[in-house]
Amino acid sequence: MLELGPAKKVTIHLNEDTSATSDFLSHEIIAFLLQQGVAGATVSRPAAGFGSHHRVHSDKGGIDYAEHMPLRIEFIDSEQRIQSLMPALQELVTDGVIEAQDTVILKAAIGKSR
Repeated sequence: MLELGPAKKVTIHLNEDTSATSDFLSHEIIAFLLQQGVAGATVSRPAAGFGSHHRVHSDKGGIDYAEHMPLRIEFIDSEQRIQSLMPALQELVTDGVIEAQDTVILKAAIGKSR
C-alpha cells in the first residue's frame, strides 16, 4: 500500500502495437509492475498523438488512422521503489519515453472488493 507523503509518479509513453520479447510491450510492462509489487498502474489510450517522427496517429481518421496509437502507462510509488525498478524498466522499454515527476500521496484508501 502507498504511504502518505512524498512519492514519484512515472509515466511511460509508447505505441500500443510496440512488440517486446513475447508480447506487446505494454502487456510486458504491466506484468513487470505487478510482479514487482507496485501498488497499481493505469493504461490510458489517448484519442490522438504524435512522437518524434511528427506523424499524427488518431482514432478519428487522418494521417495514420488507428495505426501505432499512443498509450500511456502511469504508476505511483515511493522514490526508493521507483529507483530500484528503474534499471529493469529502462531495459524493458525499447521504444518510447519514460518520465518521472514528484508528487504527494494525500490519501491511499482500499475499498471493499466485490
